Amino acid sequence: MSLFEDIRSGKEILSVIGLGYVGLPLIVEFGLAGFECVGIDLDPEKINAVNSGKSYIPDVPTDQVEKLVRDRKLSATTDFTVLKDADAIIICVPTPLRKTKEPDISHILSACEHIAKHLRHGQIIVLESTTYPGTTDEVILPMFEAKGLKVGEDFFLAFSPERVDPGNKSFYTGNIPKVVGGVTPQCTEHAVKLYSFAIKNIYPTSSARVAEAAKLLENTYRSVNIALVNEMALLCKHLGIDVWEVIAAAATKPFGYQAFYPGPGIGGHCIPLDPYYLTWRARVSGYEAKFISLAGEINSSMPHHVVTMAADALNEVSKPVKGSKILIIGVAYKKDVNDTRESPAIEIIENLEKRGAVLSYVDPYVPEFEVGGVKYRGVELTSSVVCESDLVLIVTDHSNIDYKLIGDNAKLVVDTRNAMRKVEKPVGKVVKL
Repeated sequence: MSLFEDIRSGKEILSVIGLGYVGLPLIVEFGLAGFECVGIDLDPEKINAVNSGKSYIPDVPTDQVEKLVRDRKLSATTDFTVLKDADAIIICVPTPLRKTKEPDISHILSACEHIAKHLRHGQIIVLESTTYPGTTDEVILPMFEAKGLKVGEDFFLAFSPERVDPGNKSFYTGNIPKVVGGVTPQCTEHAVKLYSFAIKNIYPTSSARVAEAAKLLENTYRSVNIALVNEMALLCKHLGIDVWEVIAAAATKPFGYQAFYPGPGIGGHCIPLDPYYLTWRARVSGYEAKFISLAGEINSSMPHHVVTMAADALNEVSKPVKGSKILIIGVAYKKDVNDTRESPAIEIIENLEKRGAVLSYVDPYVPEFEVGGVKYRGVELTSSVVCESDLVLIVTDHSNIDYKLIGDNAKLVVDTRNAMRKVEKPVGKVVKL
């Protein structure tokens, strides 16, 4: 059925490969739009949860998943043979980095191998996983055309970058503008039509490469600006200036300035990784993206800086790191989410563990946490837990943390997020980033 002209027929089948923070919200939006949706994932726990009508992503209401499953608009499986019946296939798999900081697109290649086995006339395939410019038409396209079908005529291939912001109450998959770039104009047309059923605003680009590069620019922009303000924080520390006050003053300018804030490092699946996809692609093309690389170095150094701050703060009160009880506040990569991917807390905990610290943590969103094979279970934030700690280290500034309780009971606090700013007259010393 060309361009899904009759969506209300209820016969269109859409499959999403990868049911994580990107895939589940997306497949739910298409289910609500009237598609019969089949999700594919290798994790049996996710499959069981979806088929039981339960959401494991905080931004996706369980009642929506439950209704779609009940109405037979949503199901999940580990069986890739369902792709043969899909009219549209969207790829939402992870794209991590190798230890060498080079792109690892093995999950994309695996998904595409499965798609190629079942590729048929009329299918629309869209890649949403973040990757380097050229992946869609240089890597994926040859895999599909090897089956004897012609792109833009027999099947349609496009790239449309995910724009998920976990925990954002204002913007969600359905109302975030969608960038779409096809391998051919016909591919763009079909992909735009597909997404228009589930997403309000679509922005077509002239090619898949433009869409791929746009995604990397978005997150590199954040990485570079965070690196700038992190370096400013280090500079202000040397000058004896409160960087948070500096930022507040600069933010009064109504034009030409956007406030970014320093922190213990960057986390999540995008910002710590995406700039390296761009610098790698630049290097392969014979260009060295020095500015972007430097930003990555600065942001990557922040967890080590935080550990040094903690050690210096303990030293000021004649305590070594070894044997000191350190209470970590927040292990998620940002406030008010349960996502620990690439969280700076991982490296901070690893380093403090190596130095012999006795660690515990509080995070209302993350009941259990594993670092380097060591499993931690979160503790409840109580006055006794705080009092017994030699140092309270605030890594993630969740909104539902009682910072006054910390201020009333902590002997020593290292605050990497300026979370203690509203606490009046804390009993102990507070060291800010």
